[in-house]
Amino acid sequence: MRKRRELRQGAEYHVTARINRGEMSLLPKQDKDLFLEVLIQAKRKYQFRISNFCVMNNHIHLMIKPGKHASLSKIMQWILSVFAIRWNRKHHLNGHVWGDRFFSRIISKVAEFFHIFSYLDENPAKSRLVKYPWQWEYGGLWYHKRGIFTAVDPPSEFVKRFFPEHILRPDI
Repeated sequence: MRKRRELRQGAEYHVTARINRGEMSLLPKQDKDLFLEVLIQAKRKYQFRISNFCVMNNHIHLMIKPGKHASLSKIMQWILSVFAIRWNRKHHLNGHVWGDRFFSRIISKVAEFFHIFSYLDENPAKSRLVKYPWQWEYGGLWYHKRGIFTAVDPPSEFVKRFFPEHILRPDI
């Protein structure tokens, strides 16, 4: 029997989901773009905020805060299932795209927020996908620096203060 997911009204979560069997299924740029399209559609359909995110080659990370009457489980079920349907259709396949159910953890302390937010920014550079974190165009940092608030929400005053690299840079 699996452990019940901890849910709390008004909480922000760190959510991750891995591709089935750890395959590099999000390797092509078009597959990452497809995931972002689905995420943006979900933001129109459901009420939630994304503080930061990172789409890697075989998994995704979201810092997500469901709205007052929104369900994290319903939001993630929609995002992951719609992406899987579209990904399978695109690649002429069927079956599972995502591995086990998505992982979620409530971000309850400021130190956790700092750690997770930084981790999402640095993950692509640490994985040697780019030289500098701001170069990864599948993360919140890239979107924030360009003032693009489709997949990610505008940075809060807290984020601007402690993560100034997330402030809009018109020279980029």
